[in-house]
Amino acid sequence: MTDANFPEIRQRGTLARLAQRKLALLGLFLIVLTVGGAILAPYLTKYGPEEQLFDGLTIEGAPLPPGGEFLLGTDLLGRDLLSRILHGARTSLIIGVVANGLALIIGTVVGVTAGYFRGWIGSVLMRFTDLMMAFPALLLAICLAAIFQPSLWIVAMVIAIVNWVQTARVLYTETTSLAEREFIAAERALGAGHMRILFLHILPHLVPTIIVWGTLGISTTVLLEATLSYLGIGVQPPTPSWGNIIFENQTYFQAAPWLVFFPGVAILVLALSFNLVGDALRDVLDPTQRGRD
Repeated sequence: MTDANFPEIRQRGTLARLAQRKLALLGLFLIVLTVGGAILAPYLTKYGPEEQLFDGLTIEGAPLPPGGEFLLGTDLLGRDLLSRILHGARTSLIIGVVANGLALIIGTVVGVTAGYFRGWIGSVLMRFTDLMMAFPALLLAICLAAIFQPSLWIVAMVIAIVNWVQTARVLYTETTSLAEREFIAAERALGAGHMRILFLHILPHLVPTIIVWGTLGISTTVLLEATLSYLGIGVQPPTPSWGNIIFENQTYFQAAPWLVFFPGVAILVLALSFNLVGDALRDVLDPTQRGRD
């Protein structure tokens, strides 16, 4: 057996260990279901998310309950709630991927640079990271969102700005440890440059950590986006977002609880799904966890 077979064998072993975790598979199934619903939203419902239907309200002008033509009922403006939730999934997933991707890039650059070079460069970068961590994430996000005109991409940028610090901290610690290993010292002795060491020897060892934090970070991003939208400084109506759906309909909570219940369940399920998959990936990809199952 050649060395070239080892990565393939290791990958098969990782997938096999992941397949043994039923909660992770459940989370993955729910994520796929949500992504599929978001992509196929125009085909799964015959009404647009912003379409106010003539028969979408009762004679008294109240929202229709779930059942019949409207599976999840209608909202206070007579719009199909199922359509708005499916299209709201697009908002959550887009912001989750974009914002978390930006946060991972920023956190990786800061953490790896500070951990590898250390000295005054590392001190400046990590003191800046400590300063960012001193601010409550939600409060900082509210301040930034209030300064800029709220929109889908502005919200993604704001969330990325407040979410990169945890990744930077974790990668700084791991990079510092890796930079002191013998094989890195050997590369330096052979005359390897900083870029070669970083991209060929440091970053490949950090990929499992980046994958885990990327998966777990989407959960945090979804919750933060829903919170900002609920507070009115996130994605603005009429663009559907699970947070602003709850905000728009909260006055009907007692008379029409489904208007708050269904988008709330959607937020909970998606966040929990990414947490389940992220926890499983952390256990599977972390060498210290092997043999503990």
